[in-house]
Amino acid sequence: MNLNLNVQSSPHVKDTISTSSIMLDVIIAMLPATAWGILRFGMNAAIVVIVSVVTAILSETLFNIIVKRKNTIFDLSCVVTGLILGLNMPPEVPIFVPVVGAFFAIVIVKMLFGGLGQNFMNPALAGRCFCLISFAGYMNNFTSRMSVDAYTSATPLLLLKNGHEVNLLDMLFGYIPGTIGEVSAICLLLGAIYLVVKKVIDLRIPLVYIFTFVVFIMMFGQGKTTNINYIVGEVLGGGLIFGAFFMATDYVTSPITPLGKILYGILLGVLTGVFRLFGKSAESVSYVILISNLLVPLIESFTIPTAFGKEGK
Repeated sequence: MNLNLNVQSSPHVKDTISTSSIMLDVIIAMLPATAWGILRFGMNAAIVVIVSVVTAILSETLFNIIVKRKNTIFDLSCVVTGLILGLNMPPEVPIFVPVVGAFFAIVIVKMLFGGLGQNFMNPALAGRCFCLISFAGYMNNFTSRMSVDAYTSATPLLLLKNGHEVNLLDMLFGYIPGTIGEVSAICLLLGAIYLVVKKVIDLRIPLVYIFTFVVFIMMFGQGKTTNINYIVGEVLGGGLIFGAFFMATDYVTSPITPLGKILYGILLGVLTGVFRLFGKSAESVSYVILISNLLVPLIESFTIPTAFGKEGK
């Protein structure tokens, strides 16, 4: 009997989950926040998001053509990068800002380091922070057609930092100034629930992140430790929910070990508390996640389980 055997190297377990399917789920999860941001802030917000996504796609395509690599846009990671960046932009920002940010995110942070899986920090957040440094005036201007005076255009975190109370219902539903995608906590939580149901994200990172942050501000909140308006406002504002569920959980730039995820969440919570309570700027989540991204290799070096049978030293 002629028996032909097909011998292949490990791994032998196959799964229908692909990078493109994961990225598609992330895109779907961000649609409620995207739709609300456009509905709330108008056509310019839609243009900012579209330009950011299109620039990300074109930047990756042109880079692959120039260096003669296979086109990688169909894994949808560049779309996710462009969408996250666009949602992290103020609604009235000039169009050239998301163009520069998306180009920097894709070409400098992602593709020059080898593409998806090789980047050492979240590309979208790196692009946003580059814009925050380069175009600070535009990136910190949250005045829109819906808010025309200094008070109504101040973000909730800025109001809290200056001793004012905030309207928690407005923060929950999204009737506040802010970046296009961060203003509605409900829309973001709906997307987060979708990601959890689809098993795209691990809840350890976002839950430990938020819990640690709450504990930190209750310990060092300078007399505001029992002020529910202050505590809940800090959680709902400043892109914390957006960052915790959609950016801190990025597969490439977050730890893979269970203990590493917990330590990573603690680090995120502590750094966010330090930046918000003792820093000059009320907005800090983007910088915190990038700093924590850089420390992920160190976290994993201490949390990788010892191989079975290996002698201890």
